Amino acid sequence: MPSSKPVVVVGSINMDLVASAPHIPKPGETILGTDFQTHPGGKGANQAVAAARLGASVQMIGQLGSDDIGKQLRGGLNMAGVDTTGVGTVQGTSGVALISVAASGENSIIVAQGANLQVTPAHLDQHAALIQKAGIVLAQLEIPLETITHLADLCAQANVPLMLDPAPACKLPAELYSKLAWITPNETEAAFYLGRAIPDNGAEDAAQQLMKKGTKGVILKLGSRGSYFAQANGSEVKIQAFKVNAIDTTAAGDCFNGAFAAALMLGQSKLEAAMFASAASAISVTRKGAQASMPTMLEVQEFMGRE
Repeated sequence: MPSSKPVVVVGSINMDLVASAPHIPKPGETILGTDFQTHPGGKGANQAVAAARLGASVQMIGQLGSDDIGKQLRGGLNMAGVDTTGVGTVQGTSGVALISVAASGENSIIVAQGANLQVTPAHLDQHAALIQKAGIVLAQLEIPLETITHLADLCAQANVPLMLDPAPACKLPAELYSKLAWITPNETEAAFYLGRAIPDNGAEDAAQQLMKKGTKGVILKLGSRGSYFAQANGSEVKIQAFKVNAIDTTAAGDCFNGAFAAALMLGQSKLEAAMFASAASAISVTRKGAQASMPTMLEVQEFMGRE
């Protein structure tokens, strides 16, 4: 049954500045580029847009700078249907990713976190009511870790499920896992948290080992090989990937998380939501860009109907 409660996303909001060139410049080298584009990004904002495009009620908690980029990013979120009541404005710069892309596909990235560093526990407390009324809360690791641990406490106190996309990977407090309804690493991230490589046939074992850390559910994202869905109640299933012609995998994982949360709030079962999210992320990789690649509900329904 659909829930009237919103998806609340706590996380980063960035502008991606992407310059293409024949090769990545060496230290001290100046080269001429072939293209330049700007794309709204940040894992938090990407997930919020993904859920909103699919028809869920979405509220974002984050921080933007007082620069023109901050105004652009807020406008983009609002246009996508994301409520930015919980997004503050602080003096200084917004989050920015400087990305150099070579003709070979190799890239070099510098992320200046800017205002994202001001997503503090105190900022969460200012917007605690949004968290308490949420149907599910989504978080990532592009904001301070102390904020994530405080968020986990707030969600636990309010009995609101918290889904963590543990990227970029970093050492997590052991007690955090037991406060997570879902953890959704890709294979590289899962290997980091388990301290070992994940073989192609090792998804089930990896999910079980992550579950032993205390989380209630695991969705291990396997790229073109689909995903592995597991819960502490014993239910497990390998979800096959939808076959598409992928041209840009940017933010596919963010699309998955946003779509999974949206589907849950729209009344789908957890397994149905995972399959729906797999379809949404499959569509996203057929398009360029992060937020620009996020599909609508009609597009996902038509895509699943054809499969």
